Amino acid sequence: MKWTTARIRNAKGKQKLACLTAYDYATACLLDGADVPLVLVGDSLGMTMLGYESTLPVTMEEMLHHTAAVVRGTKNALVIGDMPFLSYQVSIEQGVANAGRFLKEAGADVVKVEGGAFRAPLVEALKQNGIPVMGHIGLTPQSVKEFGGYKVQGREQDREAELLADAAALEAAGCFAIVLECIPEALGKQITQSIGIPTIGIGAGRYCDGQVLVTHDMLGLHSNVTPRFAKRYAELGETMKEAFAAYKQDVESGTFPGEDHTY
Repeated sequence: MKWTTARIRNAKGKQKLACLTAYDYATACLLDGADVPLVLVGDSLGMTMLGYESTLPVTMEEMLHHTAAVVRGTKNALVIGDMPFLSYQVSIEQGVANAGRFLKEAGADVVKVEGGAFRAPLVEALKQNGIPVMGHIGLTPQSVKEFGGYKVQGREQDREAELLADAAALEAAGCFAIVLECIPEALGKQITQSIGIPTIGIGAGRYCDGQVLVTHDMLGLHSNVTPRFAKRYAELGETMKEAFAAYKQDVESGTFPGEDHTY
């Protein structure tokens, strides 16, 4: 059965929600086949797929291209299109137009935007125009330059109060769910209990209504350091390198192709 925003909202307090990233058709098919309810086409593709150092260079065209591929690979999952840097910050009109492209051109079910209470007018405008929105507060990667790096947010009392207010404002504006990234577990629990829509945590502790990870992190597809909040469920990067090396050796030795691989 297809996951919808209403179904996601109704899951709060009843079912923990799993979310993973996908950037291509093949991965989307596998996630959908595993009954993962939420599939995020994250602007993290800038680093995982395109080799950028951050999410900031990612364009609308790149996001639409990858989102459309993921949509083609899913039947039941709710596909979330991540709005890239400067696709919604300039004006509400710009935000509505670009968010509409995610639904109209790429086939996404919803969009995700970063930012707290100051983003409420955009969320309201999107909802009024039939575009469901997932919020994102805490560590917001598109603000990495302002934060001075990828740092845990909400440890100071004033910042804690600000994030609680942000969550309430985004819920009031119409978000169906909110991502909480890199905040103390106690604050993640407090926010989750204070609002009536699901929280999806990434480095926000055990008490969120769901969890999201970058698929490349949990599969061991990156050779760099895995974030503290990520659990590796496989080491596919090493497995792939071993397979590539074995293929190379077979080609060089002449053992591939063999008789079984010819017509």
